[in-house]
Amino acid sequence: MSVGLLISSLVNICLGISHSFWVFVILWGVNGWVQSIGAPSSVVGLSRWFTDKERGSYYGFWSASHNIGEALTFIATAFIVSIAGWRWGFAAAGIAGLIGAAVILLFMKDSPTSQGLPSVIPPKEREKPAGKAQLEVLKNPYIWILALASACMYISRYAINSWGIFFLENQKSYSSVEASSIIAISSVCGIISTVLSGYLSDKLFKGNRIVPAVLFGLCNTLAITLFVFVPKGHYYIDILSMILFGLSIGVLICYLGGLMATDIAPKKASGAALGVVGIASYIGAGLQDIMSGQLIGDSKTPVDGIASYDFSSIRYFWIGAAALSVLFCALLWGGKKRVNK
Repeated sequence: MSVGLLISSLVNICLGISHSFWVFVILWGVNGWVQSIGAPSSVVGLSRWFTDKERGSYYGFWSASHNIGEALTFIATAFIVSIAGWRWGFAAAGIAGLIGAAVILLFMKDSPTSQGLPSVIPPKEREKPAGKAQLEVLKNPYIWILALASACMYISRYAINSWGIFFLENQKSYSSVEASSIIAISSVCGIISTVLSGYLSDKLFKGNRIVPAVLFGLCNTLAITLFVFVPKGHYYIDILSMILFGLSIGVLICYLGGLMATDIAPKKASGAALGVVGIASYIGAGLQDIMSGQLIGDSKTPVDGIASYDFSSIRYFWIGAAALSVLFCALLWGGKKRVNK
């Protein structure tokens, strides 16, 4: 985990000083690859240190890191870039990552047994070979349905995170600072909902993740619909849409992005389960960037020397992805007993 963050930090610093398009592309790919190390490593740690009864609460608390990072990114990076230029946006992120890598090396421990403490993994699961447990994950259809649900959710998530500021600037005439501030609201709300999501599912829904996942999936679809269809001049509705989006995405990142996978999979294969879901999720995120960029680029027309964009097609792509995520999540209802074992 620390090695992945260290490489990512160095790559970010290199991105800030790069002048070549292809060097930038390669570094961008390496950055995405090494960043993917973080989530499975964290989930393995959570599975080793916490029991089934407390997994949801601690997983929700851990999942808030996504939103904390995003909120800091939208606010701090916009501030740094406005003062020192875009290259320092990458450099500052790289320096912060170097500090994080040092913290992991100093304070994160591999497992309770490595510190002379008893293991929380049941004896029956400890006896199962890791390879067999991982094979069970790959053969489990509910893992793959969950992966598709998460992939579609990531399309809707990164549609707003990657293009939300651009959309607000060009479709609703906000300034860069105003647009960044509105999008940052979603990340702040996401922190709250992510922290509470695991606890609520443990206590309120008795470990059932499917019901709240479907409810918040519908909320996510509504939020994106408000965001893209309400015309400019409705500032408070734009804020409301980002509040709903942040609250719903925070919960969905926790449930679809990994917690439900660890519920289904054996503890020895929790990293593999999250890996399958993670690969699908970031494939969805990557396809979103390509398709959104293509659709937005194709709609570009010059008006009096100024670029104008038609977001008609992209609206349905983003909303459709959110709706499909709800549909795939609902299909997990057939595996309710297995998911809540």
